[in-house]
Amino acid sequence: MNKHISTVILLISVLSFSQSRGVKIGYIDMDYILEKVPDYAEAKNQLEQKAQKWKQEIEVKKNDVKALKEALNTEKVLLTKELIEEREEEIAFLEKELLDYQEKRFGARGDLIIQKSLLVKPIQDQIFTAIQDIAETKKYDFIFDKSSDLTMLFAAQRFDISDQVVRILTRIQKREQLSKKQLKEQDAKEAEEDMIDENPAMAERQRILDERKAAREKLLEEKKQAAEERKRLAAEKRQKLIDEREAKKNGTVIETNNSDKEDKNSNTGEKDASKEKELTAEEKRQLIIEERKLKAEERKKALEEKRRKILEEREAAKKAKEEENKKEE
Repeated sequence: MNKHISTVILLISVLSFSQSRGVKIGYIDMDYILEKVPDYAEAKNQLEQKAQKWKQEIEVKKNDVKALKEALNTEKVLLTKELIEEREEEIAFLEKELLDYQEKRFGARGDLIIQKSLLVKPIQDQIFTAIQDIAETKKYDFIFDKSSDLTMLFAAQRFDISDQVVRILTRIQKREQLSKKQLKEQDAKEAEEDMIDENPAMAERQRILDERKAAREKLLEEKKQAAEERKRLAAEKRQKLIDEREAKKNGTVIETNNSDKEDKNSNTGEKDASKEKELTAEEKRQLIIEERKLKAEERKKALEEKRRKILEEREAAKKAKEEENKKEE
């Protein structure tokens, strides 16, 4: 309690001093930072698995002691005084052994506390180094940890540098795997991030720009998907016309179910109508251009087919004339 009061008095003194002298104060949330460090999360998960195993072992020992007590109470009337005392001594020994094991694993100086401190210490050293770098670079006079015994009376969000600490830890891990070119690009990106940290208005503008960029990319993606869909429908229509032409040429008939065809046509009409309502003027113009291209390709194919037939007829007439000439000779 006295420690808590002294830290509050210290904080009040620092805040008063900062208001009169223009001192720059920042704070971190150590719990938040540790949650963001992948190595700590993985090690913590392994430690929790160990603790769970220890708890299961303790539960087994408790059940064994309980079973011995119940057996003694049941058989007590049949046992001699010496056997009862022997059983009671065995139960007392197992109970003491259980308490010792609990203290060894979960006591104030137990394995769980020791391994937690071993787990946190190297990461805390990195965090303290990162905090020192931020304090020297950004000219902070005081930096507090709001997750410790020091209680914050007031903490404005703009003074929270926890994300900056996380960013530095992430940078350190990434730099070990980057090439020189990537390091140069990373330095430029880090300088931009640091500038944004120093200027909240710039950070807000950057957030708005990012949102607009995401909206533009989404709109372009939707337009691209719509264009691909129109292209697919045009290709299907063109293939259908080719199939019908080939069928007529070969003298075959493509049988269709009239009712299914009518339902399909009605559904297609409804879909096309709904699509037309959703299309913009630019999309309608593109659709008209694609339809014109499709018709031009069909006309071109028809002309090529007609030209081919004329050439075949001419070739046949030429061959017939040559045969007549041969006969006359």
